[in-house]
Amino acid sequence: MHNGRTTLNKFIIEEQRRAPGATGDFSALLNDLVTACKVIGQAAGKGALGSAVGSAGAHNVHGEAQKKLDVLANEIMLRYCEWDGHLAGMVSEEMDDAYPVPAAYPRGKYLLVFDPLDGSSNIDVNISVGTIFSILRCPEGVSEPTAADFLQPGVRQVCAGYAIYGTSTMLVLTFGRNVNGFTLDREAGEFILTHPDLQIPAQSREFAVNASNERFWEPPVKRYVSECLAGRTGPRGADFNMRWIASLVAEVHRILIRGGLFMYPGDTRDPSKPGRLRLLYEANPMAMIVERAGGCASTGRERILEVQPTQLHQRVPVILGSRAEVERIVRYHQEHDEGIDQDFLSPLFSTRSLFMHN
Repeated sequence: MHNGRTTLNKFIIEEQRRAPGATGDFSALLNDLVTACKVIGQAAGKGALGSAVGSAGAHNVHGEAQKKLDVLANEIMLRYCEWDGHLAGMVSEEMDDAYPVPAAYPRGKYLLVFDPLDGSSNIDVNISVGTIFSILRCPEGVSEPTAADFLQPGVRQVCAGYAIYGTSTMLVLTFGRNVNGFTLDREAGEFILTHPDLQIPAQSREFAVNASNERFWEPPVKRYVSECLAGRTGPRGADFNMRWIASLVAEVHRILIRGGLFMYPGDTRDPSKPGRLRLLYEANPMAMIVERAGGCASTGRERILEVQPTQLHQRVPVILGSRAEVERIVRYHQEHDEGIDQDFLSPLFSTRSLFMHN
């Protein structure tokens, strides 16, 4: 206890006691992850006073320019999680292939997938960034996992979570039952349970989308956004607020705290990239968190957690947040695919922009 409050360590132990046959391996792995997140948070918090600000002068597997802190955060995750004998392998946004646990260390029964520093384009302007992670079970009898062993649908996740490095450092976790948020007491070095059993309101009047991509959106997404922008005089009969942070961790965290909707939908730019966000270590863990908090997560046509991965760095469209709003967009996709949304089509959905008016 910490001044009468529950620490993350106590919370993990209590969860372990509820699991029949628990050996403590999973709890120890979580402690390694928590330590890694603390170290990454400290590095991010130094800002321009540290040595990890600016470009690393290289690109990752996705062709994205790496920041120095991207590289450092990835290295921290590897070093803090590889040695303890609880993992068989890892996959990261910053590495081309699966990372096997070095032969010098014992192999464990879990797999770890992670985005070491989500939202890193915001580092130099001091906007919240974070770390996203997901824990999977290594297939029975496998001690040297290959890429194929990581290609598990999101419903098979053992745990999902993220750390957000903002005005305070928080860790949000789900083991499959509910979602809990912990705030770092920097003086004590302990995460304290501050947001138990987070629940997303079913309805919301706030949405987040990168409006600069509007010309590439599919009609169902254009329909939804145009209705929101129409406000009280439109079909929704209510005014909406639009947000965009360009940090998935920050977007999801806002939704968990006060509700809302986040979209990075599929678009028509590149048929080989049906979405922007990566399934294994971005969409799946966030979908698990959102669903366990009472929300919904979809590609628009399929529940994210049921998508069967085919590649380590596979991309998918992502629509998640308040249940009623996600279900509305899913219905719009269904109506469009069935050709029964013609009555809703207007010049807004053709060559005119959503943001141009007569």
